Amino acid sequence: MFATSRPAAALAVAAAAALALSACSDSSSGSGIAVKASDTECTPDSTALTAGVNTFEVNNVGSKGTELYVLRPNGSTIGERENIGPGTKVKLTVELPAGEYIVRCRPGDIGDGIKTNIKVTGETKAVQADARIAQAVTGYRTYVAAQSADSLKLAKDLQASIKAGDVEKSKTIYASSRVGWESVEPVAEAFGDLDPEMDLREADLEAGQTWTGWHVIEKGLWVKKSTAGLNVFADKLVANLVDLGSRVPTAEINGTSMANGAKELLDEVATGKITGEEEAFSHLDLVDFQANVTGAKKVFDLLKPVVAESQPDLATQLDTTFAALQKELDAVRTGPGVTEFPSYDTVDKATRDKLAAAVDALAEPLSHLAAAVVTTA
Repeated sequence: MFATSRPAAALAVAAAAALALSACSDSSSGSGIAVKASDTECTPDSTALTAGVNTFEVNNVGSKGTELYVLRPNGSTIGERENIGPGTKVKLTVELPAGEYIVRCRPGDIGDGIKTNIKVTGETKAVQADARIAQAVTGYRTYVAAQSADSLKLAKDLQASIKAGDVEKSKTIYASSRVGWESVEPVAEAFGDLDPEMDLREADLEAGQTWTGWHVIEKGLWVKKSTAGLNVFADKLVANLVDLGSRVPTAEINGTSMANGAKELLDEVATGKITGEEEAFSHLDLVDFQANVTGAKKVFDLLKPVVAESQPDLATQLDTTFAALQKELDAVRTGPGVTEFPSYDTVDKATRDKLAAAVDALAEPLSHLAAAVVTTA
């Protein structure tokens, strides 16, 4: 997470897709809140909202790309949209119980951004009152718990190999330990503190910020070719994953947060994996790429019974675009295992362009998933 902006060409493609999104008519039972975003402002047309489903309709009138976040007071994320190019309109649908929240824009995708406080009042009618959505939430919570447990187990193996001073074994385990995390990362954003502690990239460090997590270990293993000094980071990574697992049973998960999480996973691909910026030292970006896609597909599969009824054309389009993206990924595999991909620095531009095009083709319909879930309520 905490990815830097996509290159200009890729951002232009994303902006075009988002413009196409704004031309579509997302059906939603919730309130629409217009948000004017520019290089210097982030202004909702109302700061007093009604509890339940709310759709933020962002219009970026600035000269820079921006991001939109809806945050809890503690800074944890309820929903987000990245890659909102200049002149672009996008929508973000979230479920908000009564309480106080923050709307934040990040012009240029840097810094702490511009914040506006909002207040939500009234009684919430949860979308997951639909039994099928409730079942999907239960299934997803089980999936998140299993993926978190898998990353924890492998992080403990990584911890042991680092303590033993085995660089080559540590490299192998490093890749595997990230798969579970990368498939469910948006859930950790709901906790605020865990994501930056576990997955911050060196390029995104801000002044005074302490760098911890997987990528510190990555740099040590691939650049310094040593486990020296990595014990403390491996210990903290394990502790953070234990913490993550303990929070999953009570994590705030609902149908719209699942749908937004799927879109966020694809944004992860677009802002980090396609550019090769995520795994800057190991070049294992395609392993993360596949995990992100697998996690997004899991959400869609769980919500598909609802989507197929409310918006059958969207369900069909998502089936098609997920399959097309997976086909492109399978074409570059070196074997059937989850980590069997080539080093990303060996992948030629033509192949990268095909992968990017498949990501962009999926991103637009996936951005409508939350609205399709809301339609049934």
